[in-house]
Amino acid sequence: MERRNVAPPDDLAVVLATEGRHGPVIHAANRAARLAGIDAGARIVDVKAICPDLQVEYADIAQDRAALERLVLWARRWCPWSAADGADGLILETTGADHLLGGEAAMLRDMETRLSFLGLTARPAVAPTWGAAWALARYGPVRAICPPEALADQLAPLPVAALRLDGDTLLLLNRLGLKTIGALARAPRLSLARRFGREPLRANPLLRLDQAMGHLAEPVASKDAPPRIQALARLAEPIQDPAPHLPGLCADLCAQLVRHGLGCRRLTLTVFRTDGEIRAITAGTSAPSRDADHLRRLFDDRLERIDPGFGFDLISLAAGTVETIETVQTRLDGRADEDLQLPHLIDRIVARFGERSVRRTVLRASHLPERAQSLVGAVAPPGDEIAPPARERPVRLLSFPEEVRVIYAVPEGPPVQFIWRRQTHRVARFAGPERIAPEWWKDRPGTRLRDYFKVEDQNGKRLWLFREGLHEDGRGGDPRWFIHGMFT
Repeated sequence: MERRNVAPPDDLAVVLATEGRHGPVIHAANRAARLAGIDAGARIVDVKAICPDLQVEYADIAQDRAALERLVLWARRWCPWSAADGADGLILETTGADHLLGGEAAMLRDMETRLSFLGLTARPAVAPTWGAAWALARYGPVRAICPPEALADQLAPLPVAALRLDGDTLLLLNRLGLKTIGALARAPRLSLARRFGREPLRANPLLRLDQAMGHLAEPVASKDAPPRIQALARLAEPIQDPAPHLPGLCADLCAQLVRHGLGCRRLTLTVFRTDGEIRAITAGTSAPSRDADHLRRLFDDRLERIDPGFGFDLISLAAGTVETIETVQTRLDGRADEDLQLPHLIDRIVARFGERSVRRTVLRASHLPERAQSLVGAVAPPGDEIAPPARERPVRLLSFPEEVRVIYAVPEGPPVQFIWRRQTHRVARFAGPERIAPEWWKDRPGTRLRDYFKVEDQNGKRLWLFREGLHEDGRGGDPRWFIHGMFT
């Protein structure tokens, strides 16, 4: 529902589902669903009996992972080191940084406030170790703060599930009567070592306990922030036109891109006026580029859009979006023969007419022809593009399938004759059918399947024809026929 910018009511049970071995299973649930007894891993068909009004949305694991990676870097406003903690958490090394925000309590309140502005609900916790912070954030009180001297006391009443153990180990510990971290810590260590000493980390409660108590190191493997690619021109006196300095800025920017093995997809030219105002213009590329002359030419028809005011004394050229470029040697002189004429032409057209005037087609993961591609901006960054389908498809696909009137048809083949656009077509040859089922996770119940045929009429015109539905399929009346495309 959030994808449609409609927030669900707080009392509505909503879950995210993923495909399991025996049908969709729950990936995550909101508070209302959890209060109704719905947990992750349960099958959708089973929980529907518990909660008939349950609303199911499908999880986008890849986008969630990408969003978490962006959140890792965003969270460095509170500390210099951060990393992703599983699929739904962040770990921050805030040692020596909390006093800058007024203490640990104030820092946690600031975290909750800022994350709430992003539409995220947080359960922050501060502890001396990674394992203890993980346990308190998920099983402890809201906004928990644990000083080093109170570490054992605050972890003792928590369940052993707070030690990040797998399900089989948790089941065994519960059967042994070790249901809390305190009970596990009081158990004879030698006996537990004989049972779990050779187990891996997620199945070894002793190692997890040592990590939580600080007896075993667990350093934070912080992700490196992407390099900031920016070129600056500091001027001795204010000027009105940045054009003379643009070639040097582009050369400096491209040298940095080459050093980091990157290419620019979007760059911004910013001027800082003497009256304190800032003016900027942005250009994009259809393919990663580090050609200084090409990047300079993207601003040829845009510099007049900058209002210089009384002049500016600082110019910045920054690469906002970058991508990795792998240089491949294809010539004997050691240089790469890169065929970039078409991307450069597209970039110049976009620079002249605007990004909304030039579109390109990208392929999508869908069997339905009308959903297998979509139009995006020519300089838009790559998304979930897929390889082209292996099956033959028409050169021209109609925007909307056009219904035809069938004169005579056989049960298992295409119509012998049909009328389309006021002309009668007699089928001379055909190939097929190719059956395409509806996408049940997107289409409404009752959507009918399609059988596609490649047909050739008496004049040699090759068409892509499909039958919607089958006789007596219980999803409507008689099948209907449509033209969806034309072959060459």
